[in-house]
Amino acid sequence: MDLQIRYSRIQQLLKEQQAEACCIRSMVNMYYLTGSVFDGYIYLPVEGDPLFFVRKAGTFSNKQAVFIRKPEDIPVLLKEKNIPLPETIALEADQLTYNEYMRLLAVFQPKKTANATAILRETRMLKTPWEIEQFRYSAVRHREVYQKIPALFLAGMTDLQLQYEIEREMRRHGSIGVFRALGNNMEIFMGSVLSGSNAETPSPCDFALGGGGAHESIPIGANGTPIREGQTVMVDMVGNYTAYLTDMTRVYACGTLSGEAFRAHQVSMDMHQWLMENGKPGMSCAVIYEQSLQMASKAGWADNFMGIHQQAKFVGHGVGIEINELPVLTGRSKEVLQAGMVFAYEPKFVLPNVGAVGIENTYLVTETGLEKLTVFEENILNL
Repeated sequence: MDLQIRYSRIQQLLKEQQAEACCIRSMVNMYYLTGSVFDGYIYLPVEGDPLFFVRKAGTFSNKQAVFIRKPEDIPVLLKEKNIPLPETIALEADQLTYNEYMRLLAVFQPKKTANATAILRETRMLKTPWEIEQFRYSAVRHREVYQKIPALFLAGMTDLQLQYEIEREMRRHGSIGVFRALGNNMEIFMGSVLSGSNAETPSPCDFALGGGGAHESIPIGANGTPIREGQTVMVDMVGNYTAYLTDMTRVYACGTLSGEAFRAHQVSMDMHQWLMENGKPGMSCAVIYEQSLQMASKAGWADNFMGIHQQAKFVGHGVGIEINELPVLTGRSKEVLQAGMVFAYEPKFVLPNVGAVGIENTYLVTETGLEKLTVFEENILNL
């Protein structure tokens, strides 16, 4: 892994915020900085190598690793290494519990704090060469599973029954299972399968489309809707075959669909074609969003774009160790595409009584344009 690249990027951002160090506790950022997860803390100074304070001996091996019983041991160990306590420290304000955050404040007693969550999200937005290869591996496994979906379908199935079979096939291909997302309203299991009118159902979760869900406690995705003739099945299962996620949506037809389903689906494919032809470093993420809205409106599908009763206000998002990384393709975005970004673009339409149509692909931003990572048939497929 190219960890030194990551350390250097974080240290540059710490320097810009006049912070002397950051302390990392969350699993996702711990993996990003070490390639593994352990119970403890990573202390990265603005200059020099990180220190790893491990609470369970034997769970992490590194020459810079030190065993501790509690975080209050950290200042003592820093003093032994002649490292002064930072006057300004970055903590994961958006990920730690209140108690953890206050405890670390008491441990370091800084004069000022910075938000390490924001710093790490900005750092993780640009992928390293090793990370990009992880995406490529996940994309291949993703495609292999989607190819098998028609063979998994049996007449009379519900959306949940089909999703069970897809999940099984994903696990057979090496899916890790549960994937990570930032935020309290981002809970879902392995992905979403939406069929028929369930695609119209709003959800409190912050995904592009909703669905009623299998239980009131997780109101998102498949809900047991029978898959009927003339309806679509939209499959949006996450490609977590490594820690780095690919996001891909494809649409399958049960029987014969109406012409409007194919027309709306074609608009989504046209949007992707426009993005491939025009996307490059320097392009505003807000421009991508506005262009998508304009194309949907020009084609006469504005009222169906990104939902009906509840329309998502974004058309894409960064992907990485979490499914919702930076950048966000929304009209409010201040970000521009940069080489090394990996993002998903998902312009979708919902048709009453038919279901959802449209595709989602994961793209890598290169120095000269975009590379599509999720390469698989984009037309509506037959079950």
